[in-house]
Amino acid sequence: MANRAASNESGGGANNGSGGGAVSLTAAMDGAPFSLFHLKAIYTSGMGFFTDAYDLFIIGTASALITKQWHLSTTQTGLINSMTLLGAFIGAIVYGRIADRVGRKKIYGLEAAIMVVAALLSAVSPGVVWLIAFRFILGLGVGGDYPVSAVLMTEYANRRDRGKMVGLVFAMQALGTMAGYTVGLALLSAGVNHDAAWRIMLALGAVPAAAVLYSRRRMPESPRFLARVVGDERQAQQSLAEYSDRVVVATDTPTVKPPRMTFSEFITNRRYLLALIGTAGSWFVFDYAYYGNAVSAPVIVKTVLGKGATIEQSLAFNLIVFAVAAVPGYFLAAAFMDRIGHRRLQLIGFPAMGLAFLLIGVVPGVTTAITPFLLLFGMSYFFAEFGPNTTTFVLSAEVFPTGARTTGHGISAGVAKLGAFIGVYLFPHISKAFGISGALTFAAGMAVVGMALTFLIPETSQRSLDDISGEHEVLAEAERVVAGASASASAGASAGSPSLAPRRVGGPSVA
Repeated sequence: MANRAASNESGGGANNGSGGGAVSLTAAMDGAPFSLFHLKAIYTSGMGFFTDAYDLFIIGTASALITKQWHLSTTQTGLINSMTLLGAFIGAIVYGRIADRVGRKKIYGLEAAIMVVAALLSAVSPGVVWLIAFRFILGLGVGGDYPVSAVLMTEYANRRDRGKMVGLVFAMQALGTMAGYTVGLALLSAGVNHDAAWRIMLALGAVPAAAVLYSRRRMPESPRFLARVVGDERQAQQSLAEYSDRVVVATDTPTVKPPRMTFSEFITNRRYLLALIGTAGSWFVFDYAYYGNAVSAPVIVKTVLGKGATIEQSLAFNLIVFAVAAVPGYFLAAAFMDRIGHRRLQLIGFPAMGLAFLLIGVVPGVTTAITPFLLLFGMSYFFAEFGPNTTTFVLSAEVFPTGARTTGHGISAGVAKLGAFIGVYLFPHISKAFGISGALTFAAGMAVVGMALTFLIPETSQRSLDDISGEHEVLAEAERVVAGASASASAGASAGSPSLAPRRVGGPSVA
């Protein structure tokens, strides 16, 4: 497929496909200006991450109340806090693979519906076993949201602003986390009965997911998926033109339908396997460190504040630290990652975050001094967001080919959530045995491992998805094969020979 320029970035006008010859679908999308239809996609995808964040982080506050009410052991509390992450591990991998087989749209909205139902069921749980089970089901929806939302936004994005667009989707996590802290603080400060308070906290997780169910069902299939996997370029062009209000119009029709990529072809391809080890591995160690600390943050801060501190004081301090340090990190990452480089920003964030954890762990007295602790804890939050928390999400949606993009992202996100599950489950045990400083020192070591694994991932900023994954090489070879076969068939026909039978072009693997 020709990779002809289709950009109106310099002029800012709509690309209507006229006056400049035929324009391929991918060229039209890569060169499209940042427009209203991109904002619609950001909102539709981003509200899922608002919900994900609220559901994942509100449980830290809720479990502090549940533990006292139900007299739970450390193990039971750990399971309540972490079971959603175990469900997310399975949901991300399963839904990621399904989305590459049947399409992104066919399951988009299903994961949000699961989150709505599971959040409401969690709120009415009669006992700890039921709560753990419902939190696991919630995790299936959370996990499924990762690959589908990330990849849909990535495949709608243009080349120049892709990091910004996908980063803004992920930045909704910041608002969801703040909403969780605010809801918890408001309910407890108002003197709401603790049994009612934690149930209201969990039930409210259904609201944002329900709000985007309709818009998700109306969002069209990814044009790149329709063209590259289904092979229906005309339908891809039509749905893209309608959804973008004709801001993006492609007029070229390819002569080659690319072959579908099987899972075995994907997982045995050296290029993609190394990228998968990099994305899944770096995301795993980040989530171990991040979620173990973030979910347990109310307990961590309460410990530092002293025995007389209340859960309300802890939530207030967490809200302040997160609003001052973490929230700017999310949006600054989205604003600047396309200039800095997606991989480069991850290489900046990992060591800075690890240094903050290390200083908390090894400097004597930090965990008993409120101001130094909050400054370092805030530093760790900032560089987590202005770094690997955002970039692991973005990179995993960029480095794989269209036919295996949600599979690769799903595996990466699933493995990451397994790391988060381990971190959340083990954090209370590690901190009990070695103290908060010991737990954070171990988290610093994980940051070093994450930085090393990042070198397996290519830089993706300002590059087309076809170039990053090597998909353009496969398509170019396929077109050469078909062109050669057509020329031979024409020559044979003119000489009175039987025409050559069409043959399947080479597989999708990139050596």
